[in-house]
Amino acid sequence: MTRETAIHPSSVIEPGAQLGAGVRIGPFCHVGADAVLGDGVELISHVAVRGATTIGAGTQVYPMATLGAPPQNTRHKGGRTTLTIGANCMIREGVTMHVGTDTSRGATEVGDNGNFLAYAHIAHDCVVGKNATFANGATLGGHCEVGDNVNIGGLTAVHQFVRVGDNAFLAGCSAIVGDVIPFAVASGNRAKLRGLNIIGLKRSGLPRAEIYLLRRAYRTIFDRSRTVAENVELARVEFSGSAAAMKIIDFISSRGKRQYTVPPLKGGAVDDGDDED
Repeated sequence: MTRETAIHPSSVIEPGAQLGAGVRIGPFCHVGADAVLGDGVELISHVAVRGATTIGAGTQVYPMATLGAPPQNTRHKGGRTTLTIGANCMIREGVTMHVGTDTSRGATEVGDNGNFLAYAHIAHDCVVGKNATFANGATLGGHCEVGDNVNIGGLTAVHQFVRVGDNAFLAGCSAIVGDVIPFAVASGNRAKLRGLNIIGLKRSGLPRAEIYLLRRAYRTIFDRSRTVAENVELARVEFSGSAAAMKIIDFISSRGKRQYTVPPLKGGAVDDGDDED
């Protein structure tokens, strides 16, 4: 049975806001006229939903979160831009997510099943995939692209325009100033790669043989005797049969001329991952 919509009398729901079935809005919330709340969305209390913000079904939002505020970008001229949040997300205390910029892509998008812990921030024009986990204080600058199943540790900051590939793990208290390839672990102030996210790969159900191929591809791509560009072309031929390896290869190949791919830590092993059961 679907619960009835319930709105605390202290909350303000502006005319024009669209509320799905079973929405629950606790005390002292403010929902703007251009907002859309899907079925079963819950705003626990003291939540502000501003601008053209759509929140997917089943998402729960904790106190002091602000969703859909204008972008922190001086190029924004005040035009209508959007924030779209997927279904079944958990948005904890003080999280901020901004709409896009009208001089850029104009939209910020967050996928389903995200878990955004206290004070995490998603800036204007970012795209975040499914099943993301942002620990406390994790921050994205504007225009970032984050893949599926990405984990970002507490107090880690990702520079604007950076891409993070699927299944990557960004360790806590890190500064991410370049693209992080899929399946990798990155950490440090001006982060470097610390190998592959072997634990995450195992949890995802990737077969051991595929993980072995992926590690070989990683070593080939970052072989220091050649340039990365040369290594990528060699790996493209050698590992064409591995979908996971090709995801890394295509990710690097698709970077823009001004984009920088985070390399492995100098002086350390090219792959520090642990492939033991």
